[in-house]
Amino acid sequence: MFNKLKNIDSAFRHIKTFSSLMVVACILISIGAVWQAFRMVSQVQGRIYILAGGKALEAISAERKDNVAVELKDHIKMFHHYFFSLDPDEKVIATNIAAALNLADESAKKAYDNLKEQGYYKGLISANVSQVITVDSITVDLSTTPYLFRAYATQTLIRSSSRLSRRLITRGSVRNVSRSDNNPHGFLIQNWETLENNDLPLKP
Repeated sequence: MFNKLKNIDSAFRHIKTFSSLMVVACILISIGAVWQAFRMVSQVQGRIYILAGGKALEAISAERKDNVAVELKDHIKMFHHYFFSLDPDEKVIATNIAAALNLADESAKKAYDNLKEQGYYKGLISANVSQVITVDSITVDLSTTPYLFRAYATQTLIRSSSRLSRRLITRGSVRNVSRSDNNPHGFLIQNWETLENNDLPLKP
């Protein structure tokens, strides 16, 4: 009789131990599954798919602070491209200047007004001159805000019979603003000025 009771008690303890282990195992598996699901969701949220030419291209999203130097340099490059890339056509000039002025403050507008008063744009049109700029390098100081920059570029004036190259150096600062269709990087160039714009020697 007592042996039967001991066997029942022993079996009950085994069942209790086994049940406890099963509960612990289920809890661990559940925690692991939740963690894995959370990690996968985080990875998926960090991916952006862009549809281009009928193909889905994957892009990885990142915090702005991780790409601020790249975005700053591209913003500065695009401003110089629009401000200095001109053709002998009033509409092309107006379109490019308008795009450039969306990326900068009144210092760029003042530079444009000065060139306009001097008849610079009329001269391009009357002489059928195209103006192209190549940004060679951009230095940005990220240790202070607004961010200070200096841009080094080569400006080329193309005529039907000749080609003239000029060395261009500008500087200014950049502050954060809201992103928009006209200003996708969300920066604004301010206190912009030209430090040097001199003819380069002709290549033999």
